[in-house]
Amino acid sequence: MTAPHPDTSVDAEILSSTALQAFFNLTARWALSSAQERVLLGSPPASTFFKWKSEKTARRLGRDTLERISYLLGIARALGELLPSPRAADEWVKKPNAAPLFHGHSALERMLGGSLIDLADVRRYLDAQRGL
Repeated sequence: MTAPHPDTSVDAEILSSTALQAFFNLTARWALSSAQERVLLGSPPASTFFKWKSEKTARRLGRDTLERISYLLGIARALGELLPSPRAADEWVKKPNAAPLFHGHSALERMLGGSLIDLADVRRYLDAQRGL
């Protein structure tokens, strides 16, 4: 006799919707354009993106999209710990950075490279700054 499988579709929908709400709240604080938001989410089709944006919900986000949002939320958290105010934390992503990772460009420019690795690199940089 096998155990019944729990209905994970409800959990996936809650996770997806919560992730999208957090993402759009963060990108509003960072004053990002829809085009920038799409790149950060992995360039989903425009119709899908604008449905997510208007409804702030999704039935099930893919693993890549959830990982991207997770990295971005981790970046925001790290900035909140490293910088003296929420405003400074939100502005940091757009400021030129002399660290070798950024080559004088902003963290946002690095993240807009479109690769999941770009997000991971910024997160690792900030984690290193926090001593993690």
